[in-house]
Amino acid sequence: MVEENNRKKILHIVEAFAGGIFSILVDLVNSTCNEFDIVIAYSKRVQTPENFKSYFASNVKFIEVENFTRNISLKKDLKAFFEIRKIIKEEKPDIIHLHSSKAGFLGRFAANGNKIKILYNPHGFSFLMQDSSKLKRKIYWLIEKIGAFRKCTIVGCSQGEYEEALKLSKNAICINNGLNVDKLQNETKNFKTRDIDFDNLKICTSGRIGYQKNPKLFNKIAESFPEFKFTWIGDGDLKNKLTSKNITITGWKTRAEVLELVNENDIFILTSLWEGLPVSLLEAMYLGKVCIVTDCIGNRDVIKNGENGFIIDEENYKEIINSLNNNICQEVSKAAKQDILNKFNLEKMTEEYRREYYG
Repeated sequence: MVEENNRKKILHIVEAFAGGIFSILVDLVNSTCNEFDIVIAYSKRVQTPENFKSYFASNVKFIEVENFTRNISLKKDLKAFFEIRKIIKEEKPDIIHLHSSKAGFLGRFAANGNKIKILYNPHGFSFLMQDSSKLKRKIYWLIEKIGAFRKCTIVGCSQGEYEEALKLSKNAICINNGLNVDKLQNETKNFKTRDIDFDNLKICTSGRIGYQKNPKLFNKIAESFPEFKFTWIGDGDLKNKLTSKNITITGWKTRAEVLELVNENDIFILTSLWEGLPVSLLEAMYLGKVCIVTDCIGNRDVIKNGENGFIIDEENYKEIINSLNNNICQEVSKAAKQDILNKFNLEKMTEEYRREYYG
């Protein structure tokens, strides 16, 4: 542990303070708050837990950025820029760690990278969002390219995101997202394992029911297997796309409830159109679920087809689901959990971030 007066201060700036980014930030901050002074500048989203401060260690300081918004708004973004600049001036951090595109762009221009070390995690580049027009995606790419001229290290949270980052800047590294295995083990120690009934499969996914997660494909898969029970753990503005009668929508649940619901299912499906590196997938792998995912950045950086899960498209999902048997599921789920323990764990992730913070 570093002495109080010699400790570096880290300012985390995060607009997308929810979902997988929230989970990763909780674990990263709680793993480093005994050796760094930590401040989190944030904005709340619908999915942000009401008691979010209780997830973090008591010595973490929070500052709300009132004008942070998810969508582009010149008026609010300009106000958020000056809020961030004021926070930086008052807090005088040694390191600024930016999370998500909006914080990444505003934060890089509000801070001087020649004086303060800056890290930027896109957690899924905005120009990969397929619900945006080609023109918008080009604009998002241009915004990222302009931001990349500022002195900063871009951190890809998966190999695929790192490769995209290299197209923007040579100053990029890869640090895979990782799970807090010790915490997960404690949270799931009373979970019961269940034998798979292949005639009555239970299949689930989790996350916001939005374009990114491709509810249309999830619904198509459910319609193809009317004898199986499908569950979408979460909520969102596209829940009207989930029309198949065998789909249950749970609404937003606590983390503990999500883990329990995933554990009650046999298969975890992620039909995403794009990802950074999905925490929900890592958690399902740890729980030993058979994971079936689409072929996009993030998903394919974790799942090796036929080894620790399966990669599907709009055509081959029936063949893959129908081919499952007890031996295949046991081998795949065992390999998936082992990959979490070996490659995608918090200890490995935190050590790599520490190296960057001290470097």
